[in-house]
Amino acid sequence: MPSRLFLGIVNQMKDVINRTIGVVDESFSIVACSDLSRMGSNCEALNGDAFGMSETFVQDGYTYRLFGTRPQGEYLAFVEGTDEAAAKYTELLAISLNSVKQYYDEKYDRGNFIKNVIMDNILPGDIYLKARELHFNSDVSRVVLLVHIHTQSEISAFDVIQNLFPEKNKDFVININETDIAVVKEMHTRVESKDLEKLAQSIADTLGSEFYTQISVGIGTPVEGIKDLARSFKEAQVALEVGKVFDTEKAIVSYDNLGIARLIYQLPTTLCEMFLREVFKQGSIDSLDQETLFTIQRFFENNLNVSETSRKLFVHRNTLVYRLEKIKRLTGLDLREFDDAIVFKVALMVKKYLMADPVKY
Repeated sequence: MPSRLFLGIVNQMKDVINRTIGVVDESFSIVACSDLSRMGSNCEALNGDAFGMSETFVQDGYTYRLFGTRPQGEYLAFVEGTDEAAAKYTELLAISLNSVKQYYDEKYDRGNFIKNVIMDNILPGDIYLKARELHFNSDVSRVVLLVHIHTQSEISAFDVIQNLFPEKNKDFVININETDIAVVKEMHTRVESKDLEKLAQSIADTLGSEFYTQISVGIGTPVEGIKDLARSFKEAQVALEVGKVFDTEKAIVSYDNLGIARLIYQLPTTLCEMFLREVFKQGSIDSLDQETLFTIQRFFENNLNVSETSRKLFVHRNTLVYRLEKIKRLTGLDLREFDDAIVFKVALMVKKYLMADPVKY
């Protein structure tokens, strides 16, 4: 809160000025004062016209000066007295307080603004108005990386990540909750998806190797306008959730590379259940034991090549053919046929998706 910063400046200057000094907000409440007994009280001598004054003015034995980061000003600095010295003290006080206010806005309000944008807590019509108030460049390309912390350590992951992005006016590190941290990264037009994955990997490596903090990172797609940052954030959330279901071994998951997993994630569960019933008319997928499922996985990994799969599994080619024939009898699908293999691969992913019961964003 700026009032705490104002009080710090007032306390430092009160002995030098040796007069009662302070700050009044737009509700005419005294938010900082060298006379602590007046803190929180109303400045009854002022009225609505006070915030329309562009120059120093005098009222009831005090000199006032408007300041703030908005064009019309947000606060009034005041100094006891109506003489020339009081006017100079008031101007100096207003300049000092304005600098503190500007620093506060740039460091904190911008971060809060970005957090409200990505979490859809601000009306679309207010986004550009607020961006102009904060002198925020709203037309550059940006992307959201969402860091999910799996294991906590004594070192604050937020502080570590913040140190990795020193350009505070371009990149923003935002605490979403106890386990999630969003990084809003300004991008150049030449940055590609693989560059973002390298950046995410560097975050994971730094936290993992130096601070023993295990994380996963979801990467949204780059957006041009500030109002689309919420979409990039949701995509990063989806990337993490889909990665948790389908790519459990991956620490870095990009929304652009989700492929068919993204399509399955967007389907209603009732439709998925119907698809499984239609595919496995002859027998349920649950009738397949773990050894058979492992064989199927290796068969897919080796591009439906029987010889290569049997070699990797250390079994005779005829043994693998027998297993594939058994799968055909149980499910009605011949995995040596490309079309059947595609259907079976999708069915396995759908089954995995239903078992995971993921959170939809």
